[in-house]
Amino acid sequence: MAGLSNIFKSSVAALAFSAVTATGAFADTLGDALAKAYLNSGLLAQNRALLHAANEDVASAVASLRPILSYSASIDQQDTYVVAGRPSSLVDTSVSQTTATIALTGSLTIYNFGSGRMGVEAAKESVLATREALRGIEQTVLLNAVSAYMQVQATAQIVNLQENNLRVLTEELRAARERFEVGEITRTDVALAEAQVASSRSDLVAAQGDLTDAQAFYIAVTGELSNSINQPGKVPSVTSNLAEALEVAMRKHPDIIEAQHNVAASELNIKIAEATMKPSVDLTASASKSRYLAENNPSYDEGRDVTTGSLGIEVSGPIYRGGALASTVRRAQANRDASRASLHVAQLTVEQSVRTSFAALREARAASEAADELIRANTVAFQGVREEASLGARTTLDVLDAEQDLLDARAVKISANAQEYIQAYALLSAMGLLDADYLNLNVPRYDVEGQYNLVKNAPPAISIQGDKLQRILGATGKK
Repeated sequence: MAGLSNIFKSSVAALAFSAVTATGAFADTLGDALAKAYLNSGLLAQNRALLHAANEDVASAVASLRPILSYSASIDQQDTYVVAGRPSSLVDTSVSQTTATIALTGSLTIYNFGSGRMGVEAAKESVLATREALRGIEQTVLLNAVSAYMQVQATAQIVNLQENNLRVLTEELRAARERFEVGEITRTDVALAEAQVASSRSDLVAAQGDLTDAQAFYIAVTGELSNSINQPGKVPSVTSNLAEALEVAMRKHPDIIEAQHNVAASELNIKIAEATMKPSVDLTASASKSRYLAENNPSYDEGRDVTTGSLGIEVSGPIYRGGALASTVRRAQANRDASRASLHVAQLTVEQSVRTSFAALREARAASEAADELIRANTVAFQGVREEASLGARTTLDVLDAEQDLLDARAVKISANAQEYIQAYALLSAMGLLDADYLNLNVPRYDVEGQYNLVKNAPPAISIQGDKLQRILGATGKK
C-alpha cells in the first residue's frame, strides 16, 4: 500500500497548491476593474446625459425671466380691378399696390407672483435629485464590478482546484489498475476510482462553465477582458457598529437625498400652479417700418415710408378655463404627497439594505473562519484515513470520500472569501459611500458642476460660452 500512500500525499499537496493559485484570464487588480467600470459603463453615460437634460431645464427656467424679442418681415401685393358700369363714359380701372414691412416686437414679464423664480428653484431641485440618481447608478455599477471581479477570481480558483483534483484522481486510477493487475485490490476498488474520475471530469466542466459565465459578466460590467487577475488586497474597512452604519446611510445614501430634493421640487410646483391662477404684468414694445410701392394708385406716393412704434403695460389673467387650473393645483399636491411617500419608502428600503448587508458581511466572515477550521479538520481526517488505508484498515472508498470532503472544504473557503469582499462593498453601497471619491479611484472624475455651470445662465447659441458648450457636447457625443 506504499504506492497508495504516496499518491494520497501528492493529492494533499495539489489541493493545498490549488487553494492559493488562480488561473483566471485577467491582469487586473480590483482597482483596475472598478476604474474600467467607471469609465466604460454605458449606464453611467446614459444617466449623465439625463443630468445634462435636467441642467437644461434650469436654463429654460432662467430664460423665461428674460425679455422675448422677435422679428417679422413681409411683402404684400394687392391688386384691385374695377369694372365700369353705366354710364358708358366710365372706364375700367386697375390698382396695384405693394407693401414691404419689417417689424420688431418684444415683451418682458414684470410680475407674475414669483412663478418664474420658483420655476428656476424647482428646476434646480430637480438637478440635485438627478445628480443623486446618477450617484446611485454609480454605486450600482461599482458594486457590480466588485461582484464580477470576485466571481471571476473565485471561479478561476475553483477551476484550478478541479483540474488538480482530476490529475490526482487520474493518477490514483492508474495506480489502482496496476495494483489490481497484481492482485492487491479488487475490481470494486478500481470501479470506485473510475467513478471518482468521471465525477471529477463533470465537476471540472461545470466549473469551467461557471468561469465563462463570470468572464461574460465581467466584460459586460467593465467593457473588456484582461490576461490575468491579481488578489484583491485587503477587505475594505467598514464600521462594526450597526447604529453607526444606519446613521451614515440616512445622511449619505443617494436614494434618500434624491427623494428629499424631489419633495422640495414638488412643494415649489404647488406654488407655481397656484400662481398661474393669478394675473401677470407684462411690458410690451413694438416697432415697424413699411414702404408702399404703388402703380395706378393716386392715394399713395410710390416709395413712401411709414414708421410706427408702441410701448405698453399689459395685465392679464385667467377668469375661467373650465376647471383646468384648479385641477393643475390638485395634481401638483398629489405629486407632492407621492414624493413624500417615496421619501419614506426610500428610508425604509435603505435601512433594510443596511441591516441585510451588515448581517451578510458578518455571516461571510464567520463562514470564512469556519472554512479555515473545516479545511484543518478535513486535512487531518484525510491524512488519518490515508494512513489507515495504507495499513488495510480503510477502504479505497473511505479515502476517496475523505479526499472529496477536503476538496469541498477548500471550495467553501474560496466562496466565503469572495462573499466577504462582495458583502463589505455591499455594506458601503448600502451606507451611500460606494463612489469613485470614497474609493479614491485612479480615474478622472465626472464633473457634475462643470456642465451645469456652462448652461445655468442659459447662454445663447451664438456666444463664447455657447460655442464652448457645443464643443463639450460634441466631444461627449463622440464617446
